[in-house]
Amino acid sequence: MTKTIFEEMGGTYRQVGDYLLPNITVPAEEEIEPIGLWGKRHARHLKEHYKVLYMNLLTSGKLHSYLAEVDKQAEDMVLCQDFGQLKYKNFQFLV
Repeated sequence: MTKTIFEEMGGTYRQVGDYLLPNITVPAEEEIEPIGLWGKRHARHLKEHYKVLYMNLLTSGKLHSYLAEVDKQAEDMVLCQDFGQLKYKNFQFLV
């Protein structure tokens, strides 16, 4: 039997009942800073309206850092707005 592309790349399988399931894991992501209110709301927005982008960020291990950055940018905007100094910096949301 020929090897699949997954096996050629060094992938392995485990048997569960009658099925062979690939041994895959999501890369570990460093959770240094907590995600605040705005990051959580953005995560919910991505889940509901941009499912593919959400899953891509989740499976690549970049979701937490992305949401932490969104939260930080939103907090900066709110703080600047509170002081009447809303200056649009280089805010870069994917959505």
